Amino acid sequence: MIDKRVASLAEAVAGIPDGATVLVGGFGASGVPVELVHALLDQGTTDLTVVTNNAGSGETDVAALLRERRVRKIVCSYPRSTGSVWFEERWRAGEVELELVPQGTLSERMRAAAAGLGGFFTPTGADTRLAEGKEVRVIDGRRHVLEEPLPGDVALVKAARADRWGNLVYRTAARNFGPTMAAAAALTVVQVDEFVELGELDPEVVVTPGIFVDRVVRVGAA
Repeated sequence: MIDKRVASLAEAVAGIPDGATVLVGGFGASGVPVELVHALLDQGTTDLTVVTNNAGSGETDVAALLRERRVRKIVCSYPRSTGSVWFEERWRAGEVELELVPQGTLSERMRAAAAGLGGFFTPTGADTRLAEGKEVRVIDGRRHVLEEPLPGDVALVKAARADRWGNLVYRTAARNFGPTMAAAAALTVVQVDEFVELGELDPEVVVTPGIFVDRVVRVGAA
């Protein structure tokens, strides 16, 4: 019987090794798998490459990983945002490496990894410092830069509901990068607000099929 549900946050993140590339969902404060990230912090995992939209703010989730010096490199679109004090402190001290990626390119690089593609050409950033060291071609008279796939060892994702097979639905903007990250990672771990029985999720509204999900944990009140 397929059952991807796990009993605890500790079990959900068990075995994620030091040095892993971790895709962390979220857009601003929407859809961030806060509890999973904190479970990874509690586990002691370190030397991480974190791929996410922004570099955290305040004292929670990605910011907490940065605060505790668990991040070696961060790949994101918005490293500086309101309250991103820990990224700025660690970066200015030379303690964390930054790879800045335009938001659409970030998503497409992960999608390319999920699809098994060798990369893609995009005009975004082709005439900026972001193109340094990358192949540039002229296509239809416009410069394009080659971007490589961006796979993850692990994806940490937040969804609204799941069944025991790992089929997922999301809540509005909390969907953000979740479906792409789930498909681009070798191990996908999801926190949800609610478990439902098989057959309760309309197949037409399932966004992430369970084939892309390995572990699901419920967070919050029963």
